[in-house]
Amino acid sequence: MPSTSLSRRTFLKTTGGALVGTLAFASGPIALLAPSRSWAMPLDVLSSHDGEVLLQVTKHLFPHSGLEDAVYAFVVKDLDRAAEAGEVRTLLQGGIKALDDDASGDWLALAPEDQYLRVASLEGTPFFEKVRSTAIVSLYNNPLAFAHFGYQGEEGDKGYLYNGFSDLTWLPEPPQPANGYMPGEVPS
Repeated sequence: MPSTSLSRRTFLKTTGGALVGTLAFASGPIALLAPSRSWAMPLDVLSSHDGEVLLQVTKHLFPHSGLEDAVYAFVVKDLDRAAEAGEVRTLLQGGIKALDDDASGDWLALAPEDQYLRVASLEGTPFFEKVRSTAIVSLYNNPLAFAHFGYQGEEGDKGYLYNGFSDLTWLPEPPQPANGYMPGEVPS
């Protein structure tokens, strides 16, 4: 009977590439959802280098302290799916090449501050907009991101109005009129 196990090298050859990593925080909401601390995101079209660059670009566009790379990897996976269309692949690989060329061949080798400056210089370009618009949906519509940000999910038919609507622990307590009145409350 032939072996069904795949070596890492064979796996990477059969896919466009892969993003791999380890959860940085052994505890926390994301670690509780993950089956293990190690993760891998296979890419069908993009190379591993392309995926790593896109992951770092996304982190510069949407920096969240403590948000695991595994969550940002879902943005890269969605970009990889979009890259199945030739024009999107050309757009993404062209943007990555521009970043690498501007950094003497390896944008990933730059210090984070220099990476950020080069990403900021691309604002308004089709590459920048493609990554940004994909990340908005992929990043913020993800159960792992929900766990990180404390989003509790749907609350059923009665919604959030009576269940957590004003549970903003990360903002100072607003005065009642600025917070709005609940239905049935009469302003005094």
